Amino acid sequence: QVQPVESGGGLVQAGGSLRLSCVISGGTFSRYAMGWFRQAPGMEREFVASRDWTGGTTLYGDSVKGRFTISSDNAKNTLYLQMNTLTPEDTAVYYCARGRAYSSGSSDPGLYDYWGQGTQVTVSA
Repeated sequence: QVQPVESGGGLVQAGGSLRLSCVISGGTFSRYAMGWFRQAPGMEREFVASRDWTGGTTLYGDSVKGRFTISSDNAKNTLYLQMNTLTPEDTAVYYCARGRAYSSGSSDPGLYDYWGQGTQVTVSA
């Protein structure tokens, strides 16, 4: 069964950096659109970043543009989210999701079929 598994979350001070990783257990992401979303307590799920199935086109949410970078290493079957210049507003559970085969990335969570359990990111002021 396909299951994204996130890691790399933790506690960091404002201005710091973290790198999240996502491995697809039971499958691969190399032919699939992939995305990162986040959800803070009491808030709706928010789009963070996505890449198309080639990895050549990326999209970012307005609140993270210029600070976060989505990338991947096909040889390691791992998707990354590099997060820089973190602020307390970035505190949330971050989710990795696999979309459709041979598809472009999207901010629409309905276009993603498999979701990880999430990893907590906490940014202190």
